[in-house]
Amino acid sequence: MKSIFYKYFAFALIVGLSLNTNSFAQNVDVENYRMMYNFKTVKNSDNARTLEVSFIARNKEDRKDNVPVFDAEIKFFNTLNDEEVLIGTSKTNNEGIARLILPENHKYLADEDGYINLKALFEGTDAIDEQEETLSVKNLYLELDLQEIDSVKTVFVKAYLKDSEGTILPVEECDIRISVNGMISRMKIEDGTIENGEFEFEMPTNIPGDANGNYTVFAIIQDHDEFATVIQEKNVNWGVFTKLAANDSNTLWSEAAPIWMYIVLTILLVGVWANYAYTIKNLFSISKEGKELKMKTKE
Repeated sequence: MKSIFYKYFAFALIVGLSLNTNSFAQNVDVENYRMMYNFKTVKNSDNARTLEVSFIARNKEDRKDNVPVFDAEIKFFNTLNDEEVLIGTSKTNNEGIARLILPENHKYLADEDGYINLKALFEGTDAIDEQEETLSVKNLYLELDLQEIDSVKTVFVKAYLKDSEGTILPVEECDIRISVNGMISRMKIEDGTIENGEFEFEMPTNIPGDANGNYTVFAIIQDHDEFATVIQEKNVNWGVFTKLAANDSNTLWSEAAPIWMYIVLTILLVGVWANYAYTIKNLFSISKEGKELKMKTKE
C-alpha cells in the first residue's frame, strides 16, 4: 500500500512540475517540498458537520509551486481524555482535499466544558512523514428567521449551546455576517454582533433577486475560536428584478452600430489605404529615379 501511494504522489509531483516551465528541470524530490497539512470544520445549514483536511506539498524555494497530495488516507477521530474513537476515513482528491460529513444526529464525545475534540491523522508512508492536527470546537446551534413586519424586511438570528441535559445556553457575544448569494460568491450585506444569543437586522430593499425575486440569505459565524465556522441559510422572496429593456437600434451594444461609427471607421480605413498607396507610389518613384541615375553615371 505504501509503495502504491508513493507512485501516486510521485506522479502528482511530476504533473505539477511539468506545468511550471521554470521548475520542470529541477530534480523531482520529496525532500524539496514542505507538507502543508491543515484541518478545519464547518457546521452546515442542515446542522451536519463537515471535517476537512487540505494536504498540499509546497516547494521550499518556490512557494508558488504547490502540488496536491493525492489519494492520501485521512483518519478522523473524536477524542476524550485517553479515549479515542474513529469516526471515519476519507482520501484526498486531486486537489489534496479530504472531507468527511457527519450527520446532525451524530453523537460526539465532549469534555466538561462542552468542547468536542477532533483529530485528523495521516499515518505516513516511506516518502512522507506522519501528519496530525487537532482542533476543539463547541457545538453551536444557529437559527435564522426571516420576517416582514409592517413592510420591514427583518433578519432574526439566534445562537445558543446545549449542555449535557439539553438546556439551551444563549451565546453571550459573537461576531456574525449576513450575506446573500451572488453570481460568483456571497455578497456581504452586514457585519454585526450577536448579544445574549440574538441578532436583529433590517434587510435593504434594493437587493437583486432572480426572475421571481428570490435570493438566499446566509448567516455566517466565520473561523471563531470556540465555534469554528457555522453557516445557516434560507431562501426568501424579497429581491427586486428589473426586466431588461429592449435594445434600441443603432446603439453601442446592438447589432447595428450608430451611423457616426460607420463614418469614423470609413475615414480611418480610407486614410490607411491612402497611406499604403502613397507609400507604394513613392517606392516606384524612388526606383525610377535610381535607374535614371545609373544610366547617367554610365554615360
